[in-house]
Amino acid sequence: MALSFCGNDDSTAYSVDNGVLDNGCFVDALNLVPHVFLLFITFPILFIGWGSQSSKVQIHHNTWLHFPGHNLRWILTFTLLFVHVCEIAEGIVSNTQMESNHLHLFMPALMGFIAATTSVVYYHNIETANFPKLLLALFIYWILAFITKMIKLWKFAEASLGVQHLRFCITALLVVLYGLLMAVEINVIRVRKYVFFANPQRVKPPEDLQDLGVRFLQPFVNLLSKATYWWMNPLIIGAHKRPIELKKIGKLPIAMRALTNYLRLKDSYEEQRQNTEDPEKSPSIWKSMYRAFGGSILLSSTFRYMADLLGFAGPLCISGIVEHLNNSTEIDKTNKTGNMTFGVYSTELLQNTSVLAVLLFLALVLQRTFLQASYYVTIETGINLRGALLAMIYNKILRLSTSNMSMGEMTLGQINNLVAIETNQLMWFLFLCPNLWAMPVQIIMGVILLYYLLGDSALIGAGVILLLAPVQYLIATKLADTQKSTLDYSTDRLKKTSEILKGIKLLKLYAWENIFCDRVEETRGKELTSLKTFALYTSMSIFLNAAIPIAAVLATFVTHAYIEEVRLSPAKAFASLALFHILVTPLFLLSTVVRFAVKALVSVQKLSEFLQSDEIGDDSWRNGDMSMPLEVGKKYKYQGDTKAINRKGRYRMDNYEQPMRRQLRPTETEDVAVQVNDGFFTWGSNLSTLSDINIRIPTGQLTMIVGQVGCGKSSLLLAMLGEMQTISGKVFWSKMPDCEILFDGNISKNRYSVAYATQKSWLLNATVEENITFGSPFNKQRYKAVIDACSLQPDIDLLPFGDQTEIGERGINLSGGQRQRICVARALYQNTNIVFLDDPFSALDIHLSDHLMQEGILKFLQDDKRTLVLVTHKLQYLIHADWIIAMKDGSVLREGTLKDIQTHDVELYEHWKTLMNRHDQELEKETELESQTTLERKNLRRAFYSREAKSQIDDEDEEEEVEEDEDDNMSTTTSRRSKIPWKMCCRYLSSGGFLMVFLMVASKLAKHSVMVAIDYWLAAWTSSNPLNPIVADSFVNATNYTKNYDATQIAEHRSYVPVFIILCGAAIALCLITSLTVEFLGVAAATNLHHDLLNKIIHAPIRFFDVTPLGQILNRFSADTNIIDQHIPPTLESLTRSTLLCLSAIGVIASVTPAFLIALVPLAVAFYFIQKYFRVASKDLQDLDDSTQLPLLCHFSETAEGLTTIRAFRHEARFKQRMLELTDTNNTAYLFLSAANRWLEVRTDYLGAVIVLTAAVAAIWTSSQSGQVGLGLTYALTVTNYLNWVVRNLADLEVQMAAVKKVNSFLSTESENYEGSMDVSQVPEDWPQHGEIKIHDLCVRYDSLLKPVLKHVNAHINPGQKVGICGRTGSGKSSLSLAFFNMVDVFEGKIVIDGIDICKLPLQTLRSRLSIILQDPVLFSGSIRLNLDPECTCTDDRLWEALEIAQLKNMVKALPGGLDAVVTEGGENFSVGQRQLFCLARAFVRKSSILIMDEATASIDMATENILQKVVMTAFADRTVVTIAHRVHTILTADLVIVMKRGSIMEYGKPEILMEQEDSLFASFVKADM
Repeated sequence: MALSFCGNDDSTAYSVDNGVLDNGCFVDALNLVPHVFLLFITFPILFIGWGSQSSKVQIHHNTWLHFPGHNLRWILTFTLLFVHVCEIAEGIVSNTQMESNHLHLFMPALMGFIAATTSVVYYHNIETANFPKLLLALFIYWILAFITKMIKLWKFAEASLGVQHLRFCITALLVVLYGLLMAVEINVIRVRKYVFFANPQRVKPPEDLQDLGVRFLQPFVNLLSKATYWWMNPLIIGAHKRPIELKKIGKLPIAMRALTNYLRLKDSYEEQRQNTEDPEKSPSIWKSMYRAFGGSILLSSTFRYMADLLGFAGPLCISGIVEHLNNSTEIDKTNKTGNMTFGVYSTELLQNTSVLAVLLFLALVLQRTFLQASYYVTIETGINLRGALLAMIYNKILRLSTSNMSMGEMTLGQINNLVAIETNQLMWFLFLCPNLWAMPVQIIMGVILLYYLLGDSALIGAGVILLLAPVQYLIATKLADTQKSTLDYSTDRLKKTSEILKGIKLLKLYAWENIFCDRVEETRGKELTSLKTFALYTSMSIFLNAAIPIAAVLATFVTHAYIEEVRLSPAKAFASLALFHILVTPLFLLSTVVRFAVKALVSVQKLSEFLQSDEIGDDSWRNGDMSMPLEVGKKYKYQGDTKAINRKGRYRMDNYEQPMRRQLRPTETEDVAVQVNDGFFTWGSNLSTLSDINIRIPTGQLTMIVGQVGCGKSSLLLAMLGEMQTISGKVFWSKMPDCEILFDGNISKNRYSVAYATQKSWLLNATVEENITFGSPFNKQRYKAVIDACSLQPDIDLLPFGDQTEIGERGINLSGGQRQRICVARALYQNTNIVFLDDPFSALDIHLSDHLMQEGILKFLQDDKRTLVLVTHKLQYLIHADWIIAMKDGSVLREGTLKDIQTHDVELYEHWKTLMNRHDQELEKETELESQTTLERKNLRRAFYSREAKSQIDDEDEEEEVEEDEDDNMSTTTSRRSKIPWKMCCRYLSSGGFLMVFLMVASKLAKHSVMVAIDYWLAAWTSSNPLNPIVADSFVNATNYTKNYDATQIAEHRSYVPVFIILCGAAIALCLITSLTVEFLGVAAATNLHHDLLNKIIHAPIRFFDVTPLGQILNRFSADTNIIDQHIPPTLESLTRSTLLCLSAIGVIASVTPAFLIALVPLAVAFYFIQKYFRVASKDLQDLDDSTQLPLLCHFSETAEGLTTIRAFRHEARFKQRMLELTDTNNTAYLFLSAANRWLEVRTDYLGAVIVLTAAVAAIWTSSQSGQVGLGLTYALTVTNYLNWVVRNLADLEVQMAAVKKVNSFLSTESENYEGSMDVSQVPEDWPQHGEIKIHDLCVRYDSLLKPVLKHVNAHINPGQKVGICGRTGSGKSSLSLAFFNMVDVFEGKIVIDGIDICKLPLQTLRSRLSIILQDPVLFSGSIRLNLDPECTCTDDRLWEALEIAQLKNMVKALPGGLDAVVTEGGENFSVGQRQLFCLARAFVRKSSILIMDEATASIDMATENILQKVVMTAFADRTVVTIAHRVHTILTADLVIVMKRGSIMEYGKPEILMEQEDSLFASFVKADM
């Protein structure tokens, strides 16, 4: 019998003469019983269970319930499995030393392993089915196993085995483990009472999972799934079929929500505030962070330490395997004792190479699992911290005192930085912080191990590494500085680019585009210089990272060859090589971590300053906390009413929604809503802004506050709202009726919600409807009435989606008047008793103000009997007021009705009367003009009509939408989503230049080949053993061994050194070259791409700018250019490096042990699928993270801007709620993204571990040369580190290549045809001399796909004529003016100017010889000289002359610098009228005989218009002037009038003649205009 249980080399094996239990073999057989028992019982249950369970698999139920001691049980079971593996190994090794096979040595252990695995599978299934009664089987198993192992241990003790015997230790360990598992089982019975007790305990799932919205299951799944992220499989694999959306990632678990963490952080923060004796000292944020989140950081650090210590197992195992590979045959068979009970010693077991290989595999798997767990815990903590900090900052924003904001102590920019930058800095610091204390330990351990392996020479190598570390830190700080300067240049470049794009029409008409293009290129040049420095430092950092280990290895091995007497054995050489690789990582990271730590200190400093800044005062009359604290609002929400949360995720608590309307009771006597007594108020300084205020606001009446600009009207409103600091005095708000109970359950004695519209309109980033309802329930009739009162309907009709259109910062830009009317509408719609309107008429023209006054204020508000306070400058409305407060210089001048003032203060009344008369005259004037509102609406229509042509294209994915139809079958979409954008990579590389690409590829390949050559040489060097390896490996007889080690052998040993030095030197040089080429390839590509993009866009036809939103073009220049500049090069570098490393490693392993190639096939397949699934999911999650971050940042800046409004409306709670939702959404996306990264890394790391295992096993079986095996294994170890980098970088590169794709999509736009068919030399220098224009049968369209806008137009204009063109909006007037400049597509007919057909001319020539004044004045930032004459061709006198004609000379003279005075962006430092006059001067500077004025007078006041008219008549007397008129009276004096309708000329002739014809269109226009 070859396989007998007790072996057949000893006859006594089967006899039980000495007693049953004294036969060791029988004891082993007894040990089999419990295992077999468990397998028999559990298998049927599992099969039945699995069959039925598949039907009711439901996402939560297989996760939610953990029995008590869940994690402990998993850990114990894993330990048990490990001990079983040791037992099996020990049994097999002992068995090899027997003469025949003894199954009993390892068979029970193997069965134990199977039973332990079964037990945990069985337990998991019971747990998910929540059927604890079945746990009894496990309980019985643990008892039986415990008893049988106990017997074995007792027998061992009798046979006087001790701790020095491995078998005794293993058995003792097993006894302990079974005992503990038994205790866990008893605990489950004790807690759940499922047996032996009368009433078993009912359990409910954790409350997160009752709410089906939670999809992030990490906290709820079992330990194994936690460690390997198994629960993410459906999500990541599903992403392949359809993209991950916000719905798919659900809500955050309660423990991770921002609110929970905010309360944790706030409690520890407040606790410090209470405990300090010194009230001035601010609580430390560090301490509160530690108190709130210290536990998780400690846990993460523990994981990290375990991982780092396990990391050293790799090199040691390699050294063991290499050392014992050759000696495995030499083990003498002396210890073949007859008694089998003793077994092997532990040292012997560790000399077995197969055992070491398995150990190496287990150590790697464990190390990686711990490392990922540590990462995950820090990331989760970091996210929790960020949520808490954001909530803390937001709460503070809502309580900031207004004076702080207005006095500029806290700017919006600072607040945005806090939210966007500082919180993220702290989060990142938390991610990296375990490294701070793990790295020193790792470095010290590594150096100790190296010393143990190599002696003194190891210290030299470590010294090299330590010396170069500060250099790395230096480079890291330099990098940060360069990045700052690059940022400054790029913001400057962006400013210039956006100016060009805004004024593109003017630049083209004046043929100045190239001049301005060069301005941008100049800034870009500075930015590129800075980028080159950045590239240089980056490549230095990469170079050091690659070169330090080579240098250290070189120093160490060369000194070892010369100092030490002993030869270097392969085992030691490769173990130390692996150790050097381990040491480099912490050193490289250390510089980053230190830099982040410094940044975090700064961030915390800023945060605590912010949290210490002034808050709004809480006065007695505003009793109760100003902002309803989050705690109150939430606590009552989470207790009973969870349903409220689920309802579509809308947090609508009806009890805080609106304080109820006051029921006006007939008995109500008090008629004062607000009263101020002896008030002195200030904006933060000690000077009072408002002094000695005594006023009362009557209830239900219309009160007006009037006074000059700056006399404190708005301040008075804010003082009543409690926004100002009170020096003395009281503000009384009349009490609410008793029926009104506010949210916190107290009867609120303070003021109720006030509908307040500020002077500077404030909109939310939301739809028009949401801006008006502002959180109140939607009531159709009321909404309609409000919109009519504010005459918003015509504006809403213009918007592309009606009142569902997004407006606000990210939405559509509305004009000032439209914004203001929406704000007033919001105040009217709210159901509050008191309405404060702060100068609602300021941005409205006269018709609208009247309409608003009549319909909105008098009708709508008075009908509702609401108390209304109105601040206004329009005195003509005073007759409607019930009560008037006149103010002057911060105090009240008069108070009373209009009658009172008329009788008591005649002087004031007369003053008002004269002012009113003046108003009336202006009124008449204004009605003549086309009103401002129609103009605003017209502009809005312009903005949309051009876009409708492209039917509302979505900003980003223009190309994608075209590619796939909706009903596409699944397969094509999936393949499209998993493809790597190779085309774009090629585009990117080709823009970098062929030479650079060639250099990069060549140097990369050379570098990696040299690296492999170094290691090969090392293998050859160490394996060239002149003596018996046994002697070489033992230090014992080192003394006599040196004597035999004759000079020739020493010389031979050292002869390897020179080649080694040369190879290392070459490798270091190549490292430098590769890092430089990659970075500078990136710079070259960035330079070319930006240059091409800018030139393409600037020379694009004007139609391109009509149909492409400005934001989209700017995005290409900001975000996308930034990615191309700074993000792609490092990603590309990292990707090529890690890919080549992995490939070279696999090549080396395969060449050492070809058998490895067979195992490679399944591994490659697995890797392919992992990366394929991960890349798609990662891209989706990254998009989600980006898209959820923007609303969050916007919400913060929005709140900071609209503080007074939010506080007046009393909507703090609603806004906090919104902020928490936004934060949680963003955090969910981020959490999923990092969990997906962990998912990938765990999988690739396990793959790496399998590669190491297969390489080791293949090496042991084929038993090749020991040096080469060491080489193969060292390489296999590096693969584990780099596999996941390959995939991560691939995924990143894919996301970043999208930027190249977007830029590329613009590079295909057609340019205008600049050449023309004539040569410049054929055009006379002074053309056009006379300015005669002939138009023949002209047909014009904007685009070949669109209908013509001008149809067969014929006209003849004599030199020097003044021609007026008029017509309704859209009749083609402006198109005609563009046709003169060849800006539109002339597809039939021609325009001949002074005998030359303009379509044949080069554009530059044509446009530089004509001049035009546009209807919107455009100025560029720079100097006045640049705006008048960017080509710098004119003399100063000519410029002054032009300014004099435009009546600007005196004003410019007064400016500092005269002609070189500064013009800010968009010319904001001049009034609109002045800007228009500058445009006139600009047209005059260019001495052209033809001037075209496009509605130049539409947007300016009467005075400026008169100047313009005069200038046209005098200065341009001898030139041909074509005026496109908005208001017909401007062209009554013209020589010729052309009336257009729908693209053709209807009437043509002198104005006087046309006027006489009663039925002429022109006459009807003039009548309408009078």
